Amino acid sequence: MSQSTLPPQEYTYTLTRDLDASAARVFEAWTTPAQYEQWAGAAPGTVKMDARPGGTWKAVMVTPDGQQFPLTGSYLDVVPGKRLVIGMDVPGKSTPATMTLILDEHDGATTRITLTQSCDSVHERDLAEQGSTMLLDSLGSYLTDH
Repeated sequence: MSQSTLPPQEYTYTLTRDLDASAARVFEAWTTPAQYEQWAGAAPGTVKMDARPGGTWKAVMVTPDGQQFPLTGSYLDVVPGKRLVIGMDVPGKSTPATMTLILDEHDGATTRITLTQSCDSVHERDLAEQGSTMLLDSLGSYLTDH
């Protein structure tokens, strides 16, 4: 196989957190625009979500230093309280980046969330993993406080 026909290399990361909330509550926080805005760092009024297979989402995210950047994508798979597969549009790419969230509830009071994402480069993976770590930390704080 020549170099030009090799499939692209994927760089994957997986993060896991135990959250003090039911799986239904975690799912609701991730798929309800008003709640997502509160914990995910989105600009108020910019989050739109149609959390069903084939549905779309968009948000304008705000970095800690105040920069804003729009994100868009679609829902590839949705199983309420269990699984959410999110496609994230990437400028210049024909296929979306994919993030998978698996929710595993224990005793009705705690949920293990496992987030997995594949990227095309080490640099992209490192940035995405850093962003996802911040998201999960913020989600955990939000669920504890609400």
